[in-house]
Parts: sequence; C-alpha cells; structure tokens
Amino acid sequence: MQKPLIAVLLAGAFFSLNASAADLIQVYQQALANDATYASARAALNAGRERTTQGRAGLLPTVGVTGSLTSGEDGSQNIFDRSGPTVRTNGYTVSLLQPLFRWENWQAYQQSKLNQAIAEAEFARAQQDLITRVAQAYFDVLAAQDKLESTRAQKTAVAEQLASAKRNFEVGTQTITDTHEAQAANDLVIAQEFAAVNDLDNKRNALQAIIGSVPDSLAPLKPGVTLALPQPATVDAWVSSAETQNYSVTVQELVVERSKRDISRNRAGHLPTLDLLASSSRTDVNGPSRAATGVSKNNAIGVQWSVPIFNGFAVTSRVREAIALEDKARNDLEATRRNAALQARQSFLGVSSGLAQVKALEAAEVSSNSALESNKLGYQVGVRINIDVLNAQRQLYQTRTDLSRARYDTIVNGLRLKAASGSLREADLVPVNNLLDK
Repeated sequence: MQKPLIAVLLAGAFFSLNASAADLIQVYQQALANDATYASARAALNAGRERTTQGRAGLLPTVGVTGSLTSGEDGSQNIFDRSGPTVRTNGYTVSLLQPLFRWENWQAYQQSKLNQAIAEAEFARAQQDLITRVAQAYFDVLAAQDKLESTRAQKTAVAEQLASAKRNFEVGTQTITDTHEAQAANDLVIAQEFAAVNDLDNKRNALQAIIGSVPDSLAPLKPGVTLALPQPATVDAWVSSAETQNYSVTVQELVVERSKRDISRNRAGHLPTLDLLASSSRTDVNGPSRAATGVSKNNAIGVQWSVPIFNGFAVTSRVREAIALEDKARNDLEATRRNAALQARQSFLGVSSGLAQVKALEAAEVSSNSALESNKLGYQVGVRINIDVLNAQRQLYQTRTDLSRARYDTIVNGLRLKAASGSLREADLVPVNNLLDK
C-alpha cells in the first residue's frame, strides 16, 4: 500500500509544479535562451570582439615562407643536343615584414577598437530591448486575459438580466422593449467575447515568438497593488541621463569618433610608409657535374620606404567623402540624442499620467459598483428600467478592464523610462516580479 501512495504523492507534486503559474523572471529566462533576436545580437557581439585583433594585425610583423622545386635539362653541354642531363633546383625563402610607419594601419587599429566598443554597446541595447519586449508581451497577455474574464463575467450578468426580463414580460410586469434591450446586450457581449478570445490568442502567440513556448498560465498582479513614481521624480533628470547614457546615443557617439579616424586614415594616402624587411633564402642545385651542383644562401635585412606622388586624385576624393560622412554621423548623433530625450519624456509622462489614471479608475470602480447595485435595486422596485442596469454593468466591467490596462502600461512605461536613460538592468525586473501573485 505504501508504494501506490508514494506514487500518488509524487504525481500530485509533479502536477502542482506544472500547474503553477510562470512569473516574469521565469519568462525572461526563457527568452534569454530562446529569443532569436537576442541570439543574433549575441552572435554579433562575438563577431565584434574580433575586430580589435584584426586591426592590431596591421601593426604586427608578417612572416612567410615561399619555396620552389624545378627540374630541367642542362643544355650547356651541347647546344645541338636538347636531351642533356637533368638539373634540379630546390629553394626556399623565409621573409619578415615589420611596418615601422604606416599611419593608415594605425588609424585602422584605432577604428577596430571603436568597432568592438560599438558591438558591446549594441549588445547592451539588445539586452534592454529584450527586457522591455518580454515585459510588454507578458502584460499584454495578462491584459487580454483580464479583458476576456471581464467580458465573460459581463456575459453572465447580461444573461441573468435577459432571463429576468423574459420572466417579467411573461408575468406582464415589463414590456417587450426590456427583453429586446437585454437580448441586444447579450448578443453584443457574445461578439465581444469572440473578439477577446482572438485577441488573447494573438497576444499569447506574440509571447511565444519571444520565448519559444507559452506557459499554461502567467502570474497576475496582486489585488490592489500599489505603484510608485520613478526615482528621481523629475523629468529633467531622466532626460539628462537619456541624452548622455542612452545606448543608442553611445553607439552614435562611437560612430562619430570612428568617422574622425576614417578621415585621418584616408589622409594617410598622402604620407610615406616605412617597413623593416628581413629575409633568409637557400637554393640547392643538383646537376650532372660538380660545377653545376651547389648550395647558395642569402640573408638580408633592411628598410623599405615608399612615397606616394600622384594617384589620380583618389585620396583627395576619399578624404572629402570621409568628411561628408563624419558630418552625417554628427547629425545622426544629434537626432539620436533628441529621440532619446523624447522617449524619456514620453515614458516619464506615461508613468506619471498612468499613476493618476490608476488612482482615478480605482475610484471609478468603486463608484461604478455602487451605481450598479443602486440600479439593480431601483430596477427591482420599478424606478429603474432594464437598460439602466445593462449600462451600469457595462460601465463597471469596462472600468475594471481599463484599470488593469492602466496598471500594466504604467509598469511597462517605467521599464521603458529606465531603458531610455540607459539604466535598465535585469535586476529591475525583480521589483516588478514582486508585484505578481505567484
């Protein structure tokens, strides 16, 4: 008897674990492992980290080995006899070239470091984007679930009102108009239910596109959760941070610096170059006679310089092009900085107005519930008609839906505000996750 009991307990524990709702942290961890956009950004980071090594290669020596093995006839014995003895020559050369002064290579190395820094900043931006995308998709599903639950609750209430209207009409205490109004409201809420089901499927599919699969259930917000203003509570502080620390701004600042280096790199086409050369060669000749056989060795070291004189104005043209691109990068930086400031302002206003909206909707929910109860009582005593009750029901459920949506939008705007200021981190999901009923 003990073994079946243990099996039942284990099965029950396993079922309870599977039935538990996934919270925001768990969903985010799934996104880290499965989101294709984030995986692409991670691969781009790994590729970008190789840029410095590639740029440094232009400053380091180049060592190579070349060789040859040839075989031919020795026609020196008899100029009329082309079938003379065979002469084999085997040789190789080891060479080294060390750049001593190549301004273009130096600037390319500096650019490679900037390219790696750009890759790092773009990956950090992708991390923030993943956090906001996961949070948005998560709360979109919760909002769609709330809408569907509210619609179904309204459907139940309308169905009860329809049944009441039909009974009252049958006994002659109400007109057919009340029945028609309740029937119209019932048909409308059924249509709204179909739309809510479809919207929930779409939102769950959007979440699935990020994490690879959708959990059976998501942890909702705790009842009566309290949201607070972001700190600091002034928009100017967030805007100032966005203009300097936003990762898009950081990327564009690095692009401007890279453009400056590109101007200098192209101007290097007018400068001389100086290289250190060293080589060691050996040649073995095997011929038909002692005179035709031997070994020769040669070791050399020196410097090689080159001075460009004229190249058809190509360098001058590339310099003008680089200057124009640097001006474009500066304007792009200004546009990016302004956009970051705009995002910070919009997100801050979204949080502050969202908090005010939540407070107002909480009061409206209480008032709507009281209005519904009053209309139901008035309907029973004959001072209210059926449509008054239906309108009060519709207002209450719409208020509840708007209240939950306002809470979700406020939370997401808080995360977007931190992303705009460049301060959003994975740890910022913890206080949001603590608001969930897990």
